Amino acid sequence: MRVTSYQRSLVSIAALFCFLGFQYASWAARLPAIKTRLGLGSAELGLLLMVCGAGAAVSFPLVAHLMRRLGSRRLALLSGLVLTAVLLALAVVPSYPLALLTAVVDGVAVGCLNVAMNAQGAALEVAHQRAAMARLHAVFSGGSLAGALLASMVNLATGSVPVHFAVAAVLLLALLAASRPALLPDGPQPAEPAAQPVEPAAPEPRRRRIPQPTGITLWMGLAMAFGTVTEGAMNDWSALYLRDVTHAGAESAPLGIAVVAGMMLLARLLADGWRGRWGDAALVRLGSALGGVGLALALLAGGTLPALLGFACMGLGMAAVTPCVYAAAARHGADALALVAAMGTTGLLGGPAAIGFIASGAGLTWALAAVAGSAGIVSLCALRIRFPALREAADGGAPAPEPAV
Repeated sequence: MRVTSYQRSLVSIAALFCFLGFQYASWAARLPAIKTRLGLGSAELGLLLMVCGAGAAVSFPLVAHLMRRLGSRRLALLSGLVLTAVLLALAVVPSYPLALLTAVVDGVAVGCLNVAMNAQGAALEVAHQRAAMARLHAVFSGGSLAGALLASMVNLATGSVPVHFAVAAVLLLALLAASRPALLPDGPQPAEPAAQPVEPAAPEPRRRRIPQPTGITLWMGLAMAFGTVTEGAMNDWSALYLRDVTHAGAESAPLGIAVVAGMMLLARLLADGWRGRWGDAALVRLGSALGGVGLALALLAGGTLPALLGFACMGLGMAAVTPCVYAAAARHGADALALVAAMGTTGLLGGPAAIGFIASGAGLTWALAAVAGSAGIVSLCALRIRFPALREAADGGAPAPEPAV
């Protein structure tokens, strides 16, 4: 069977998504060992995680500049090398201040790779007019799973973090090498004809320190932020809800996370076909509405089984939100994509903490009701977003003509 340029590029870009998921899970899985080695308390460990997320969240101006200067292909490979070096540094960093600095560098590099790989995924969809973004995000989840499994396997053989991270670094470099051959070259900034009606054709000097977002970019950023709030909050609070509110047994409480993650992974594997049949707009609007309504009804019903069904609705409904919004943002250029990615990181970082404040004041049921409300806000924001129209990428569909790349 002839391997098409679409398939080669899809594999290369998927390697980047796998890389980021694998790198994050590798060091997150060894946080207890890092905490012990540096003698950190819970507050200090929390600050370490916070500065990592903050580095990604505030990297928007730098990422936008680097995307214009280097392009998504070179930025993806460069940030991948930095993330590999960061992983090795975390294994041997001798002091807490240096660990904080390393975490900030990790966050900025994550922001760079996140934007670059999503720009590559969107460029693939534009070049071949075939949906691929949801499967790429499913590969990210698969990379996270692989990183966690490797951590468990290495930990059985040795408790040495340097040994574990050295093995992980070799695999990360292998993923970078696999991604390099068929990444797409950077051409003109992709944009839909009507997206920037007042933008002149002639180049104009840009001296702004921080790019100014448009109204449509802010709507996409809000949709991404509230979408990642739901993802992060469900991962962090679903098990506690089952244990403390529905009084599920110790063996059942972790099922909350498993149901959300499992449904999200399954839906992302299938979502590109759904995008081709029904369109991104319907998938985001109806999917987020399904997640919010399903969770709200489960909270009203009470009990473990309704909760699990509500969590399943949330995982199923929200799975395509992130891929579709990234695809829409990439059509508006590097600045829009960088801002949307930064707002998504902010939601992922700050959302679970905000839900925790609500839980401490009003209880977990009201806290998860706020999560359901966040999903509803995503559906409303999606009404103001113009999503790209792509054909179905199913095997039975007629493939798009292969462009000269």
